Amino acid sequence: MTDNPLVPLIARGDAGLGTLAALALEQSRVIPADRLAFLHLAQRAMSDAPESADFFTFLAEGEVLAGERLGAFAAACGVTEAQSAAYEPLPGCQGYPAYVAWLALNAAPAEAVFALTANFAAWGGYCATIAEALRTRYGFTDEACAFFDFFATPSPELDRLARAALDAGDLNEARAQRYARLLQSYEDQFWSTLSPGTARSTPTA
Repeated sequence: MTDNPLVPLIARGDAGLGTLAALALEQSRVIPADRLAFLHLAQRAMSDAPESADFFTFLAEGEVLAGERLGAFAAACGVTEAQSAAYEPLPGCQGYPAYVAWLALNAAPAEAVFALTANFAAWGGYCATIAEALRTRYGFTDEACAFFDFFATPSPELDRLARAALDAGDLNEARAQRYARLLQSYEDQFWSTLSPGTARSTPTA
């Protein structure tokens, strides 16, 4: 796992509700964007790389489930519908989904699989830490933590689909590793942007 300036603050209970609200609001933009990117990748891969298509379809379905859980977290942070509608996303947070969209347009399907799976361990670890902290430090309910629980829970089916896609795909390893490094950099940028002193407070209604 790479250095992350925000997750340790959340783990200690030192991140304010405004920072958590910004996290919820940024994720409300990331989730639908990633879903569309995964659907595009699935469509691209359908004829020549069906194993990759299955992987991306599974990811897109997961984004729907995650999105259904995000609202309870946002509400626990005090985010209103008016605030959500008025919120201006931070460029440093939206670089990640923008690069996922770039992969959807430019990367070979198996190389996109490689880049995405390389980042899953870090993301899942962050979510596990946050879910625990939200319960023990902030007193959030299970419903409010469900978004992070979802991503923190290992998925044997996702692992199986990823292995099948990589085994069957045409993979340029050097290029795939470059994509993975860039994606991890955008992941790091996401968290750095949200760290106190960088993130804006949520807009007032």
